[in-house]
Amino acid sequence: MPLALLALAVGAFGIGTTEFVMMGLLPDVADDLHISIPAAGHLVSAYALGVVIGAPLLAALTAKLPRRRVLIGLMVLFVIGNALSAVAPGNTSLLAARFLSGLPHGAFFGVGAVVATGLVAPERKARSVSLMFLGLTVANIVGVPVATAMGQQLGWRATFLAVSAIGLAAIAALALLVPADHGHGDAVGLRGELRALRGGPVWLALGTTVAGFGALFAAYSYITPMLTDAAGYAESSVTVLLALFGVGATAGNLLGGRLADHSLRGTLFGGLIALAVVLAFFPLLMSAGWSAALGVALLGMAAFTTGSPLQLMVMEKASAAPSLASSANQAAFNLANAGGAWVGGLALAAGFGVTSPAGAGAVLAVLGIVVAGVAYVVDRRRPVAGPERIVASGAVRRRERSSH
Repeated sequence: MPLALLALAVGAFGIGTTEFVMMGLLPDVADDLHISIPAAGHLVSAYALGVVIGAPLLAALTAKLPRRRVLIGLMVLFVIGNALSAVAPGNTSLLAARFLSGLPHGAFFGVGAVVATGLVAPERKARSVSLMFLGLTVANIVGVPVATAMGQQLGWRATFLAVSAIGLAAIAALALLVPADHGHGDAVGLRGELRALRGGPVWLALGTTVAGFGALFAAYSYITPMLTDAAGYAESSVTVLLALFGVGATAGNLLGGRLADHSLRGTLFGGLIALAVVLAFFPLLMSAGWSAALGVALLGMAAFTTGSPLQLMVMEKASAAPSLASSANQAAFNLANAGGAWVGGLALAAGFGVTSPAGAGAVLAVLGIVVAGVAYVVDRRRPVAGPERIVASGAVRRRERSSH
């Protein structure tokens, strides 16, 4: 695999750290800013909202620029947003800084996925995307636990200063490792790119992302109180358990990338079914310390098995504008972040218990399976033509097409 994928992974590592660390720092931020934990949870939603708005907007505005320059510019914006988070004097300014930090997130992964797939042979596309996402999942093993511990010991502001430093390292790696002549965006114009997103299969794929990852975030957004109040762990142990989530996510990401190069649709359905099962049994898993640790790892593994298949599916279904489509999928991912946290919060507010967000997540996972099933039926009824049909049937039809 090309060394340029390492640069993309470094950027993904920084993005993953700043996205997920807020879950572990919610009590510290709430205490320091004198707000409630539900109010602090809006900081998670503010970041996700920034991704939802910034992903398609920045991807469209930068579509004709050299992709390496775009990636570096996005990381500069990322550094500025996290630096402002570190010095935010109050809740309102921190909400604004978190929103700004989220703006480059989706476009970075969107453009980065196009760069990654363009550097490898067609039969390795899903694996190249999974290697870029490796930075995101490793962030949950190393970045998030270390940043959470740093926030607890040195204050949460130190965490965002450290994330800014990671962003600077990513800028250097992108400048050194990504080929300068890797290419520009397709010159189809903004209307052409938006036209590529009109198709029903594209929106069904995006809907699968929203429902599937909404299931994850319904539970994961409230993982700290579940581990402390239900499983009986001390707050100091949460950082280690978050690392277990990262181990599971990394394993699922690598497994999903490898399997998706053979059967895209099969990998997607398998991951969603596994996620629904894990979430359904999550309250039971939270009843003991050892099973809670296992449940956290299984949650990460099941959810991130679907990451690469969903990213590649959306890109190929909107092949005329892969950067915009890929970025739109990241917007969908973070819409799932905000929506999942909201749904999980509703379950808590209704008084169903500290583990009730997992049950709400199981319902969303089943919804994701239904949407993916509708997408499969739609693809089966469409005539065999172009990359969209390739996605519908995976690598087997890809080989059939190449033989004609």
